[in-house]
Formats: sequence, structure tokens, C-alpha cells
Amino acid sequence: MSDDRPTRRDLMKPVQLLGLAFGAALFAGIVTLVSMGFFQQRTAEEAQAAVVLALIIAGISFIAVLVIVSLLLLAVDPAEVTKTIDKPVLVDDDPESDAAAESPKG
Repeated sequence: MSDDRPTRRDLMKPVQLLGLAFGAALFAGIVTLVSMGFFQQRTAEEAQAAVVLALIIAGISFIAVLVIVSLLLLAVDPAEVTKTIDKPVLVDDDPESDAAAESPKG
């Protein structure tokens, strides 16, 4: 059973998917902390509010990136990844539609 075709798991391993989502969440959380002035001299209440909001934004972005990338991976056919494309991508596969488009009307 040595099959050279890639599987969905080979396209994006679950650890890579979680790592990408975690990286995006970390970035969103840091940007939120910086934009709310967490690293400046603030009161304890303002710092706590900044941390809470950063955690909320990070959680939302983690889930959003995880769902969006997972759904985009479902749209990719693993057999099509290694297939060589030797025609224009936007051309229809139906030869009858090509013949109808090229025939003169009149």
C-alpha cells in the first residue's frame, strides 16, 4: 500500500494548523495590549482591562483562524495537489461549450 498521493493530513498536519492559529492569536493579543497602552504606566484597573480584552481578542482570533483554515483545507482535493496542469486554469472542461462559443452565428 505504498500510495504516493498526498492525504488531507499531509497537506496540513493538525499540529501545524494549531500552531498557525496560536501564532495568529498571539499576534492579535500583543497588538491589543500595545494599542491599549498596557506597557505604559497605567493603573491596575486599566492594565487588568487591557489583559482581559487581549485574552478575548486572542481567543476569538484563535477560533476564527482555526475554523477558516480548516474549511479552506476541505476545499482542496489532495489528488489535485500533485497533478500537473497543462491547460489554462479558467478554461471549461466541456469541449461542447468551446465549440458552441467558436461557431459563427448568422
